[in-house]
Amino acid sequence: MKEAIRREIERFVSQYQEQRATETRWREPLVGFASAADSLFVRLKTVVSPSHSLPDDLLPGTKTVIAFFIPFERSVAQSNIEGMLASREWALAYVQTNELIAAVCRHMKGFIESKGHSVFATPATHNFDREKLMSDWSHRHVAFAAGLGTFGLNNMLITRRGCCGRLGSFLTTLGVVPDGRAVAEACLHRAGRSCARCVERCVNGALSAGGFDRKRCYARCLENGTAFKAMGKADVCGKCVVGLPCSFTDPVGLVSLV
Repeated sequence: MKEAIRREIERFVSQYQEQRATETRWREPLVGFASAADSLFVRLKTVVSPSHSLPDDLLPGTKTVIAFFIPFERSVAQSNIEGMLASREWALAYVQTNELIAAVCRHMKGFIESKGHSVFATPATHNFDREKLMSDWSHRHVAFAAGLGTFGLNNMLITRRGCCGRLGSFLTTLGVVPDGRAVAEACLHRAGRSCARCVERCVNGALSAGGFDRKRCYARCLENGTAFKAMGKADVCGKCVVGLPCSFTDPVGLVSLV
């Protein structure tokens, strides 16, 4: 069933861009599986927020948390390198990928429920506290738990297909063997090598080697949201994930799994 779920998500994403004729194009998605009993979910109440949900809070009887990463086609990321504002292509990719993630979750809900198991999914974005700017269900941390990658200095998850893309997740009462979790750093800076280019890429000083000002970052995202409001909710930036060694791949190698 585990491989069937992975293949179904891959198939759905591939067919979606053809059937919808979306301007945004995506590379093959990654799918990871975590046990709802993983102690990391309890630790997220400390790492992310005291109000961060446990799997059972969202879906009683959850056995598995499934996370997926949908990487953008390279041209989307390359379009966002220049300028202070996000590129039109990047803003559109944000909106269209959020729609795709919602569609994936709806489809997989039907797919898994047809096998006799329950499914619950949260939105891809805009499900966070506007004051604290923290989510009660962090797709990035859930994806880390599911073995999809490790965090970069830019606070983004670096997968084996890089960090230019969007993450989604859903929960199910179906039990499968969880994937191993990466412990080797995919971030060059955190692996002790010279990089920190994401800090240089940040256009408004929200990111530094010593920390992250989430309110300053969000203010820039809102500026882009205003500039691209005709597209929908495009409050995004993405300058700190493009033009990097980790934009499209894991530059170190996630060779160690636990």
